[in-house]
Amino acid sequence: MTTQTTESTGAPSNKDNAPKGLIGLPENVGRALATIGGALTVVSTFLAWTWTSAFPGDLTVYGYPGGLQVLVLIGGALTALLGLASYGVKGLGWLAPAGADGAIKLAATGTFATTWYTVIAISDELGGVVNLEPGGYIAAAVTLAAFLGAFSLPFERPEDEPIDEDESVGERTARIWRHIVALLKSAVFTPTPAPARKLPAYAEILVIVAAMAVGLTVFTYGIGTEYDELFVGFLITVGFLFAAFSKAGLVARVSAITGRHSTITMSGAFIAAALFPFTQSNDQYATIGVYILIFATVALGLNIVVGLAGLLDLGYVAFLGVGAYTAAMVSGSPSSPFDLHLPFWLSALLGAAVAMIFGVLIGAPTLRLRGDYLAIVTLGFGEIFRITVLNMDGTSGPDITNGSNGISSIPNLDILGFDFGLEHSILGFTIGRFANYFLLMLLITLIVVVVFKRSSDSRIGRAWIAIREDETAALAMGINGFRVKLIAFALGASLAGLAGAVQAHVTYTVTPEQYQFAHVVPPNSAFLLAAVVLGGMGTIAGPLVGAALLYLIPAKLQFLGDYQLFAFGVALVLLMRFRPEGLIPNRRRQLEFHEEAEAPAVLSKTGV
Repeated sequence: MTTQTTESTGAPSNKDNAPKGLIGLPENVGRALATIGGALTVVSTFLAWTWTSAFPGDLTVYGYPGGLQVLVLIGGALTALLGLASYGVKGLGWLAPAGADGAIKLAATGTFATTWYTVIAISDELGGVVNLEPGGYIAAAVTLAAFLGAFSLPFERPEDEPIDEDESVGERTARIWRHIVALLKSAVFTPTPAPARKLPAYAEILVIVAAMAVGLTVFTYGIGTEYDELFVGFLITVGFLFAAFSKAGLVARVSAITGRHSTITMSGAFIAAALFPFTQSNDQYATIGVYILIFATVALGLNIVVGLAGLLDLGYVAFLGVGAYTAAMVSGSPSSPFDLHLPFWLSALLGAAVAMIFGVLIGAPTLRLRGDYLAIVTLGFGEIFRITVLNMDGTSGPDITNGSNGISSIPNLDILGFDFGLEHSILGFTIGRFANYFLLMLLITLIVVVVFKRSSDSRIGRAWIAIREDETAALAMGINGFRVKLIAFALGASLAGLAGAVQAHVTYTVTPEQYQFAHVVPPNSAFLLAAVVLGGMGTIAGPLVGAALLYLIPAKLQFLGDYQLFAFGVALVLLMRFRPEGLIPNRRRQLEFHEEAEAPAVLSKTGV
């Protein structure tokens, strides 16, 4: 009798269970391809990509990268370094403490996207691929090779959802999309890095200084992009490379160091910001900088109301207008009905005080409302303010605000003989009018940051957070909810009024149209709320970063014309879909959206 044996097909073999990449190349081939492709990408940037200088950035020079080539060079260098780190090359382990594979994929994707965007832009603007030089073809080929090699690296695939035979077409489509999203997340997943050994204090301070220097360099480069193609490439490169550093665990390591030296970090950040005007040859970009600071300061004030106390305020820009109109009326403007010219410090305090009074007057009868009802009331207040100052023109009402013409010809500030409207030479650098106001607004921002930090760490700050998390439970614990919320409303309003006092002098003119609920140009209530949510509610850095992005990106996307707000809206929707906690969230809020994340042993008072 013979026995016939057959191989079991019920369970997959170990070979089938082995992790695989999205691209069917062997792991060693894919890793080498990504690393060598990154290195060759760097080489390709030293070649000419087109024969004519008609394309912005002059990509015709051999041996000297220019324009978009610089961004591709940075992306290629990082891809190559991460590839070497994945081989365990000594001295590169610090670059990827959480593992390099996920970071390689993101870095290679960003480099590939920037390169191919450049090649397509050259072909489109100059009339075809015939306008490409060999360097352009080489760059496109090697970045594609690096991209394919990176996604050949193996990863643990997610389990498939069970298939329901009775599912509809829509349910099947949704299931497929969920699987694709889960697959992409798994492809770039990296484990939580092990805690790093504590460095000497001087070494950690040097890391903070290096991080601030990188931040200043990136911001200065982004704000100074001279043409549309370069700014789009900048957004692609910075977005993917930041994601790569985050997946590599480097951002977490730096964040841990800055958390241990919060005072030094805050001081370093403001010193780096103060150096920004000295990096500019004229006042063009200092103008954008001062408006970003005004926007960011008001957003930080709103963060007290929304981020800490959890009150949805849709009319917050009105408090900025109250401060601006108050300061404009007492600063010697010929359009003002009052013949007053008070010193700046007094007009700024008056603007903050009047805004706080309005906050109390509006908050006292309305803060017993919650949620959507409070939002509707604050939205109404914002519109009432705008319509009221519009009608105070001497015809529809008393002649106080000059109606739609606003209060114009607001004089420049003169503090202790320092005229903010004139150019000044400091340490051999010439700074203009907007640079002067940038430094003043930076000081106001520092004051607001200190107020926010001290308030959030105080007893009243803990009461705000308790109200935000569960008002009913907070009331049951003995917290006076109405008083606590009214303090938040008044404090937030006063900080907005303080920023408005500076805005009046920067813009020369204060008009009702500047203080709408929604408008193309920030600050307005919609953009302020978006800055807080986008950056990260309840944090200091979140609204500052969110406001900078929300002001800078629309200003740089004007070339899209009628599609500007559409593209901007799509970007916000995608960001809220994949990172709903914001760019720089506090730890508690991050855990609310990502339950699979590892909880820290101790949370700070504000959940950071």
